[in-house]
Amino acid sequence: MAYTKLFCFMLVAVLLASVSVARKRNATHIQFYMHDTPTGPNPSAVRVAGQPINATDSNMGAMFGFGSIYIMDNALTATPDINSTLIGRAQGLYAMSSQENEVSLLMTLTYNFVSGVYNGSSVSVVGRNPVMDEVREMPVVGGTGVFRLARGFALAKTHSMNLVDAIVGYNVTIIPYY
Repeated sequence: MAYTKLFCFMLVAVLLASVSVARKRNATHIQFYMHDTPTGPNPSAVRVAGQPINATDSNMGAMFGFGSIYIMDNALTATPDINSTLIGRAQGLYAMSSQENEVSLLMTLTYNFVSGVYNGSSVSVVGRNPVMDEVREMPVVGGTGVFRLARGFALAKTHSMNLVDAIVGYNVTIIPYY
């Protein structure tokens, strides 16, 4: 009987130790800049749905009003300079999701890394992005390659904006699955 209790105690101790070790996974921190350009001759984000736009209307409200949906393929660079090292592409969509006095997007995007140690891997983010807040947090819901089944969060902060074209800095913390 005493050996059974000792065995059970040891088993529980080993299981608890393995759970604590599993919780001490090393997080990966990545910083980059996304270049979102829905205007100009070669836009990286294109409006695919929304209310009709009056071509003579100078009000950008219709273009970026509630229900507008954009598909994007934005460059991810190491610094805010578009000519700095290309580390990946942000591909996905965003929709204008607020009817109130704020600009809020629903973002569904994947950061596809094309260079460096993360080349061929990706991280997926889905969440609300209240664009006018100084810092926005969105959840990392998965990934591929070295980030397979990852979780974590992405902090976005607008670096610069020219009407609607923006350079957004991202700090992403990724916690591996294993």
